Amino acid sequence: MIMSKSDKRLIIVLGPTAVGKTDYSIDLALRYGSPVISCDSRQIFREMTIGTAIPSQEQLSKVKHYFIQSHSVEQYYTAGKYEIEALAVLSELFQTCDTLVMTGGSGLYIDALCNGLDDFPPADQSLRKQLMERMNKEGMESLRMELKRLDPQSYNSIDIANRQRVVRALEVTISTGRTFSSYKTNSAKKRDFVIEKIGLTRERHLLYDRINNRVDKMIETGLVEEVQSLLQYRNMPALQTVGYKEIFECLDGHISLDEAVSLVKRNTRHYAKRQMTYWGRDTSINWLKLE
Repeated sequence: MIMSKSDKRLIIVLGPTAVGKTDYSIDLALRYGSPVISCDSRQIFREMTIGTAIPSQEQLSKVKHYFIQSHSVEQYYTAGKYEIEALAVLSELFQTCDTLVMTGGSGLYIDALCNGLDDFPPADQSLRKQLMERMNKEGMESLRMELKRLDPQSYNSIDIANRQRVVRALEVTISTGRTFSSYKTNSAKKRDFVIEKIGLTRERHLLYDRINNRVDKMIETGLVEEVQSLLQYRNMPALQTVGYKEIFECLDGHISLDEAVSLVKRNTRHYAKRQMTYWGRDTSINWLKLE
């Protein structure tokens, strides 16, 4: 019997950082005879191991994973590239699997895969580098205020706490002379497979305990040394993230290691909260509370 395209199913396991997506997705993949396709904007980089909490060797040995440490941090990588590459992988895997399992906490990457992205212009690497240098010199607030002046609609609609998002919006607006918001059409692209989303949650105090314990383990296993080895790439967007930017501040002598660890824990908790807020608008997610 030939399966129709709609008989192909993609199950996406999502949820806040440290909730337990890795173990859950591996169990699900083993049940369906599927690999795990990662949808994480940081675990994709091979130089970032400890601070991104990639699956352990034991977990990786249980089932084949895609998009785990598959690219270099030296490369600029975007949700748009992920959409193209992930769709190609899915197309190949669906030839032998009827159900595939994807997991990740990157809302934009998941949206790109499910709905497609608007046709934004390619990145202007020279301008992006200038904006990143300005951010490091003048602070993030300077770029936020410029975005508010040039494109108030984007300022009011994007996550302005997300440095990469602010830089990208400014980059597009300045380089094209058109506002970033004007490129958004919000028209979802058609996919030739069924998508099911499973959202994992835990009681807040349990999730926060898991986050704090994970950060302590990262420090014990060499996060500071990992960040130190990435100093030459510190201006790359991939490293403008929680767990790395705080340790850079410590290495610069601006804060102590104890302060950096405390900030990583706090900022990770804030990130988890933003993730849940982001997905709160998606009524297609089936939520499951883990004990």
